[in-house]
Amino acid sequence: MCCAPIVFNILIEAKPHERREFTSTVQVLTGGAPPPASLLEKMELLRFHVTHGYGLTEATGPALVCEWQVKWNNLPRESQAKLKARQGISVLTLADVDVKNMKTMTSVPHDGKTMGEIVLRGSSIMKGYLKDPETTSKAFKNGWFITGDVGVIHPDGYLEIKDRSKDIIISGGENISSVELESVLYRHPRVLEAAVVAMPHPRWGESPCAFLAVRENEVGRKDDVKEADIIAFCRKNLPHFMVPKKVEFLPELPKTSTGKIQKFQLRALAKGFQITDTKEVPQHHEDQVLALSRL
Repeated sequence: MCCAPIVFNILIEAKPHERREFTSTVQVLTGGAPPPASLLEKMELLRFHVTHGYGLTEATGPALVCEWQVKWNNLPRESQAKLKARQGISVLTLADVDVKNMKTMTSVPHDGKTMGEIVLRGSSIMKGYLKDPETTSKAFKNGWFITGDVGVIHPDGYLEIKDRSKDIIISGGENISSVELESVLYRHPRVLEAAVVAMPHPRWGESPCAFLAVRENEVGRKDDVKEADIIAFCRKNLPHFMVPKKVEFLPELPKTSTGKIQKFQLRALAKGFQITDTKEVPQHHEDQVLALSRL
């Protein structure tokens, strides 16, 4: 079975009478968007074993796959889900994959923290865009194809996407991964769909804005989930500078025909939002101030 991560929500939210029992584990290949670890964990409970792949048309399809390691079988289910959410290692048809600092074209450390741009090269990579030499020249650097995705490489060599380069939120000099923030939001029991984009901020330039679709409660209501509840949840699970400055609730998030969330529509909405309170502690100093107050 192959599907986009958005299909997981349909399966997870299915009513008992809509579900069927499986006599064996269903193997699923997913791609198209980074799957939140919390969704992968829930899929395992339904007997779906998910393998995450990463690819693009310019690479003739799959370029990376999160190959499962036997030693991971003994890890807690939550830890297994986090490993599955990574993009993985290169497939046989690809010669090389790396994460590089685009200014120096040097590889980032394999520390799972230092972000860079994901680049590919090999026999499966396109030669260029048809009759478009200008776009082709921008897509390659030193023989590497520039994917437009920002990621890290873990000590075990597995790659993990942190964001599209255009989706990184730069707030007060700090880079905020919308994917990382979305993964935390999906851990909230009432969050059904989540997307984070940049919104204007008078002091920091940009700040995170979260768009959510929520589940109904036991009496069929959705309006009991408040913005303050979501922000409080984020403050418990994220550094303060990453906490959304605004949370907007929608009946459902806009998607393409293949289930990808259309962030460009959400960005257009977020541009109309305004933050009026600028009397706040500089974002990247909040945690330092908190630590100093304990001395």
